[in-house]
Amino acid sequence: MSSRIDGEALLGKLGDRFSGLRGRLTPNMGMEKVTWFRAGGPAEVMFQPADEEDLAAFLQAVPEEYPILVVGIGSNLLVRDGGVPGFVVRLSAKGFGDVERVGDTQLRAGAATPDKRLAAAALEAKIAGFHFYHGIPGGLGGALRMNAGANGVETRERVVEVRALDRRGNVHVLTNADMGYAYRHCGAAKDLIFTSALLEGTPGETHAIQAAMQAVQQHRETVQPIREKTGGSTFKNPEGTSAWKEIDAAGGRGLMIGGAQMSPMHCNFMINTGTATGYDLETLGETIRSLVLQNSGIHLHWEIKRLGLFRPGQEVQEYMGQLL
Repeated sequence: MSSRIDGEALLGKLGDRFSGLRGRLTPNMGMEKVTWFRAGGPAEVMFQPADEEDLAAFLQAVPEEYPILVVGIGSNLLVRDGGVPGFVVRLSAKGFGDVERVGDTQLRAGAATPDKRLAAAALEAKIAGFHFYHGIPGGLGGALRMNAGANGVETRERVVEVRALDRRGNVHVLTNADMGYAYRHCGAAKDLIFTSALLEGTPGETHAIQAAMQAVQQHRETVQPIREKTGGSTFKNPEGTSAWKEIDAAGGRGLMIGGAQMSPMHCNFMINTGTATGYDLETLGETIRSLVLQNSGIHLHWEIKRLGLFRPGQEVQEYMGQLL
């Protein structure tokens, strides 16, 4: 299989396999249109399934040698400028965005449900414990995959079970223990595509839940660059300290490479000031890692997910420091 991005040729080669699908296949889909960074190269072919059954049919149709990557709403994603070979699956809100109350304190939600909508549904159902999602700029699928958390609460505290499809389209139901959760980590198999989850909170009162959500919103507006083109927290917090503190101490606050900048407001947030490429963003991130390592001996680990191929001549190495 060629590493060159050519979605038309790929669909021409495999098109008959996809004749029964109801979802949308788009060749050479610009990922800058779907990522919050608004940067990066194209997906060779993007598939947006109509529902879980359609997704299963697609997975069964794609030959094993072609890679499949799943993305959510694009908030925590850095796509490299050479694009993403093979197939990118993006779950739609129409097919995977429903939230249903299934018990006094339980909600079943599709993986494409925005975290903020999940918090609102819990408020409406008077279920406490979901207020932290009001401040997470992502979707449930991503939250399940990375054990997203905020304000002292993590996704693993809410998960009862998760429904997923494997690479061959088979359905799996995973318990909380099966998910293998740790800080910003999920131990479930990488090829599983989460489609929905059963989540549980506690009984709550509307005014108390609203107050908790308002506190989350106020905190975000005060300390985070929420109106910028950003991917949220760039690096995981090292044990015993905060990533932003280490970046600040190393002189990284406001640092720029090309159109990419570490936010002057919150220096663990990387932003596209308007012209940043995937290369600019990843180079800035690795430069920050290099500065922190030199300053404190701490290895920062990416929280943002990076996908795709480097453009030839613009490869980014670990701990690459342009300004050092």
